[in-house]
Amino acid sequence: MRIPVTRLFAAMNQLLASGLPRRNNSSTAKFNNPKFVSKAVNDYTLQWGFHETSIAERLRLETANHARSVMMGDPTEAALFSILLPAMGVKKVIEVGVFTGYTTLIMAQSLGEEGTIVALDVSEEYCAIGKKYWKEAGVDGKIDLRIAPAQDSLQAMLLEKGEEGTYDFAFIDADKTNYKNYYELLLKLLRPNGIIAIDNVLWGGRVLDESVTDDDTVALREMSKHVYEDERVEHVLLPFADGVTLVRKK
Repeated sequence: MRIPVTRLFAAMNQLLASGLPRRNNSSTAKFNNPKFVSKAVNDYTLQWGFHETSIAERLRLETANHARSVMMGDPTEAALFSILLPAMGVKKVIEVGVFTGYTTLIMAQSLGEEGTIVALDVSEEYCAIGKKYWKEAGVDGKIDLRIAPAQDSLQAMLLEKGEEGTYDFAFIDADKTNYKNYYELLLKLLRPNGIIAIDNVLWGGRVLDESVTDDDTVALREMSKHVYEDERVEHVLLPFADGVTLVRKK
């Protein structure tokens, strides 16, 4: 028996109104205004969809008050990575775009003792917000933060002996116009069957509107087309958060 979507949403709203205990504090404006699902579904997901440590929650809520909080990664996306990384046996991660380090923290918490993250960003100021939380969580030793243009850092990594083809997972969430450059460099650093996760591929729905032609939107459209046509990989675009594409290197 199929339940009409309207009835499903109404039932979710009734459940939320009943005062069920919350597992996660979702009082972050960015995540209270979902782009692609109803608010009822979004609230239900934030309540029951993932676990979050108190340290991670505090970092997320502090970041919510930042003037550029819109740059923070979605907690459901970070939770997805926390499932994927241990399932894949990931030991070496590259993150392109750190901001305050919320997703960095979630990934580091999911890695084993030998796991490391090379975290690339250009802002020492933003990353400093997350550093105290990384230390409190006891994962700061797993995070190799490199403050420099990410393209320069990736090219330098490729010059290091033994680095090419050794990374298990990479996450791109940085300046959109350089996504394709990051992708190509990361493919070289990634091992076969490694994963690249690409954030913001739906861009609030702007990629759907061909009349929107700003540089970021055009770059994201071109990125999705590039991945779709790339015979070196397999991929899937997941329409949640702000859209995330998972790419597997063949």
